[in-house]
Amino acid sequence: MARLNNSPLNRRSGFPAIRFYAFALVAACSAGAAVAQVEAHAAAAAPSAMEVKSAILVERSETAKDGKVTTSLKDPKSITVVPGDKLVITLNWANKGGEAATNFVAVNPVHTAVRFDDVREDWAEVSIDGGKNWVAMSALPTLKVSEDTTGEDGTVASISREAGTGDVTHVRWNFKDPIAAGKSGSLEFRGTVK
Repeated sequence: MARLNNSPLNRRSGFPAIRFYAFALVAACSAGAAVAQVEAHAAAAAPSAMEVKSAILVERSETAKDGKVTTSLKDPKSITVVPGDKLVITLNWANKGGEAATNFVAVNPVHTAVRFDDVREDWAEVSIDGGKNWVAMSALPTLKVSEDTTGEDGTVASISREAGTGDVTHVRWNFKDPIAAGKSGSLEFRGTVK
């Protein structure tokens, strides 16, 4: 993944950091199948038969002169991506093989520059620990996150809180049913640029 430069200027090019930030995010999220870690078990069609390509779009709302607000999806390469922008990340999958694929699992890490918001499929699972443990989205608040806080007197205390969408590090789709040869579809989650 591309590294983000938090300095006011990217010393190599002289572009403002926000330009570099947007470029890094676009490069990381539009890297195709590299963004999606795809697993298919031996019982499935050959793993290479399952193709997954990822895409990212920025959701922008614009107000016309008449006051009407329209929302559209834009290619991040055509605009300046800034913190607060809403993102739609899509994984397009297809079984390119000649037989059904079984036990197919698609995993997508959430880029560090993105705060996870929601997933379209109610059967998707999420992880808050880098993909070690998984829960359904509805069970996310049952997980606990520990954080260190510093008091006014400089003492550090550890607190525990419910996990929220901003804690999600990975999204996983575990296909229970076989995927027929030639079948294709898409998966989607949303996030916000940090």
